Amino acid sequence: MEPTFDAWDFAVLITILIMSAMIGIYYRYTGGKQKTIKEYLLADQSMTTFPVAVSLVASFMSSITLLGVSSEGYQYGTMFCIINLAYILCTPIAAYLFLPVFYRMRTMSVYEYLERRFGHATRLAASIAYSVQMILYMGIVLYAPALALEAVTGINKITAILVIGMICTFYSTIGGLKAVLITDVFQSILMFAAVYSVIVVSAVKAGGLGAIWSVAEERNRFYFTDFSLDPRVRHTWWSLLTGGMVTYLSLYGVNQVQVQRLLSVRNLESAQAALWWNLPILSTLSFSTLFSGLAIFHYYKDCDPLLEGRIQSRDQLMPLFAVDTMGQYPGLCGLFVSGIFSASLSSVSSAVSSLSTVTLEDYIKPLYKCITNAPLHETKSTLPSKIMACIYGIVCIAMAFTASSMGGVLQASLTIFGIIGGPLLALFTLGLCTTRANQRGVLLGLLIGLIFSFIVGLGGPKTPIPTLDFNVDGCNNTSTFIAEALKESYYKRFNITSTTELPLTTAIPDPEYNWLYSLSYLWLAVIGFLVTVIIGYISSLLLEAFKWADNKQIYLDNKQIDVDLFIPPLARRLRKYQSEELTKL
Repeated sequence: MEPTFDAWDFAVLITILIMSAMIGIYYRYTGGKQKTIKEYLLADQSMTTFPVAVSLVASFMSSITLLGVSSEGYQYGTMFCIINLAYILCTPIAAYLFLPVFYRMRTMSVYEYLERRFGHATRLAASIAYSVQMILYMGIVLYAPALALEAVTGINKITAILVIGMICTFYSTIGGLKAVLITDVFQSILMFAAVYSVIVVSAVKAGGLGAIWSVAEERNRFYFTDFSLDPRVRHTWWSLLTGGMVTYLSLYGVNQVQVQRLLSVRNLESAQAALWWNLPILSTLSFSTLFSGLAIFHYYKDCDPLLEGRIQSRDQLMPLFAVDTMGQYPGLCGLFVSGIFSASLSSVSSAVSSLSTVTLEDYIKPLYKCITNAPLHETKSTLPSKIMACIYGIVCIAMAFTASSMGGVLQASLTIFGIIGGPLLALFTLGLCTTRANQRGVLLGLLIGLIFSFIVGLGGPKTPIPTLDFNVDGCNNTSTFIAEALKESYYKRFNITSTTELPLTTAIPDPEYNWLYSLSYLWLAVIGFLVTVIIGYISSLLLEAFKWADNKQIYLDNKQIDVDLFIPPLARRLRKYQSEELTKL
C-alpha cells in the first residue's frame, strides 16, 4: 500500500502551521510590541513557571525525539530509557549549582560569564563554538520532519524544509521570546498527541497493550541489563549514565537556549521550579516515545518496511505507521504529522532566538563599542536582533540539506551535542568550580578538547552498528527476495548464524576499524569534557607557576575575586575566607 495523505490531513496540517504563525503576530502587536530588547529576548522576565518548563522540553526533545527515539525502540529495544536516570541525577546540579550564578548576573548572553571570569577571548571562543553547534543541530531538526512528510505524502523534502523553516523564522523573528515560549506549549501538546496516537492505534489493532508487551519480550526488545565496561558497546548503563549526565548538563546547565528561558521568569525560585517540572515532562515523553517504537514494531513484526523496500531509513517508521493505520480516521494522520512539524518548529525557533541573542551580545555590541567608543543603546538593539533571527533562519534552512549525510537523527543530534557540548561544559565547570583556572589555560584546554572531539566524533570509517532481528516472512511484496538477500548479507557481515545470535552486550572486534572510531557516540561528550578539564586545569597551573598567566587570573591573597562567579558552596567558602582575612587586618 502506498502512503496517502488526503485533503482532511492537509487541512489539519495547514491549520496548525497557520496557528503557530498567528501566535507570533499576536505577540508582535500586543504588550510592549517587542520594542525593547528585554521584552524581545527575555520576555520582560514576566513568564510563569509552567510555560518555561514545557519550553525547556520542547527546545531540544522535538522531532528528534519523535522520530529518533521511536526508531531506537524499534531497532535496539528499551536500553536507551536508562538515560532518564542521568536526567534525575543532574537536575539538582543544574538547579542549585549552575543556575544561581547565571541568575545573579541577569545577562542576555550566558557567555558574558566567561568574560567576567576569564576574559573576552574566552567568551568569544565559546560563543563561536556554540553558534557552530546550534547551526549544525538546526539542520537535523529541520531535516527530520521533512523526511517524515516525504514518507507519508510524497512531497519533496526541499518543499517541506522551506515551508517549516520559513514559518518558524517568521514567528520567532517578529514575536520574540514570548511568542517562542507560548508556541512551545501549543506545539508540545501536539507532540504528545502524536506519540499517544501511535500507541493507541497500535494497541487497538494488537488487541491491547499486553500483546505489544508480549511481542517485545519474545523478540528481545525489553532489555535493561547491559553493564558491559567495553566503551565500544553502543548503549550500556555506564555510557548512558555518564554520557547522559554530561549531555544533560551541557544542555540544561550552561546552554544559551535553556538559560535564556530560565532567566525569563520572575525569580530564581521560579526558574528552579521550572527545571524540576521539566524533569517529569521530559521523562514521560522519553518513555512514551520509546514505547511507541515497540508499538510500531508489533505492527511490522512480520514485515520490516526497510527490508521490504518501502522506506529508505528507519527514521521514517513512525510517519509510515501513521499513514498505514490512521487513514481511516479523517484528519488523524494530519494531526500526527502536525505533531512532528510542531516539535521541529519549537526547536528551530528556540535556536534562532538564542543565536540572535548571542550574536547581538557577543559580536555586534563589542564591535559597535570598539568602532564608536560608545555602547549600543538598548533602543537600537531590537532591530539588529530581528535581522539576525531572520538570517539564522535562512542558514538553518541551508543546513537542513546536508543533514541526510549525518546518519540516524537521534544519534546525529547527540553526536553534535557531545562533540561541542562536552568541551563547553568543561569550560564553564573550570570557571564555576575552580579558582586557579585562567584564560590562557582554559583556552588551550578548549582548543585541544574540541580538536580531539571532532577527530573522534567525525573521523572514520565507523564500525557498523548491529540491530536486533527483523522479519520479512509476512511480506507480500515482490521485493521480499531483496530483503532476504539484505538479511543474509547483514548476518554474514557480523558473522551471525541466526537472529538469536545478534550481538548486544559485546562489541564487534574488527581490525578494519580504528578502535577510537568504534567508541559509543555517548562517550564523545565525556571525552571532550575530560580532555578540556584536565588540559585546561593543568595548563593554568603551569602558566601560573611560570608567571605566564594573563591579567584575568584570580588571586585569593590580594582579594581580587568576585565570589558571585562561583557555584554557591565554593562562593560561601570564599566569602568566609575573605571575612577571616579582613578580621586579621
